[in-house]
Amino acid sequence: MALFAKKGRRVAALGAAGLGACAVLAACGPVQAGAAAIVGDQRITVSSLDTQVSNLQAAAKPYSQLPITTAQMPTAVLSWLIRFAVMDQVAATNGITVSQSEAEAGLSSLKSVAQHYGFASTTELLIANGIPPQLFPEVGQWEAQQTAYALKLNNGKTPSTTAEQNAFTTAITKSQCQAAKSLNIKVSPQFGRLDYTHYTVVATPNTLSQPAGKPTPASTTGLAPAC
Repeated sequence: MALFAKKGRRVAALGAAGLGACAVLAACGPVQAGAAAIVGDQRITVSSLDTQVSNLQAAAKPYSQLPITTAQMPTAVLSWLIRFAVMDQVAATNGITVSQSEAEAGLSSLKSVAQHYGFASTTELLIANGIPPQLFPEVGQWEAQQTAYALKLNNGKTPSTTAEQNAFTTAITKSQCQAAKSLNIKVSPQFGRLDYTHYTVVATPNTLSQPAGKPTPASTTGLAPAC
């Protein structure tokens, strides 16, 4: 489930949106005041998000030419918080629990991913993709949960053949979709909307400032869980 951007490439589809954007979305529901998003019974507050964004900005200072801008950081962090919650729900539904050592191993496994994408370290990889160091343990748990899911699906063996890997991808995609649907995720229009393709918070199309004439319909791609 690689969601990481290569070094030198912008983090895709991350941005902020205006407060009035909710009007163009049929599926946009109310979000409690002070909440950046509501995921199931979990309220991700604007205050807690701001803290993590500040942590990310501080951690990014030693690095140059990261594929993420300061403006993209709030939606990047929020996207990861939502992904973690969705995977937690998948794990709970499938009776999966992971230990601290498994989570640490999950984080360590990203060293090869960092090298593959051209980063000098796992830390640089994660910061470049919008994850502050304070959330690194959650990344490890997220990785370990996916590994445990794959082992459960494949009778205790790591998927190695193309058929096994494709079966895992299909199964986890469906499970995440069902989990996200059950969580009834709501994102504050201050930050945008959730694209369920990769569980990424993206900018809401702004139709209010378009010139007169036939309006271009707002894209509905990824607007709701496809399951």
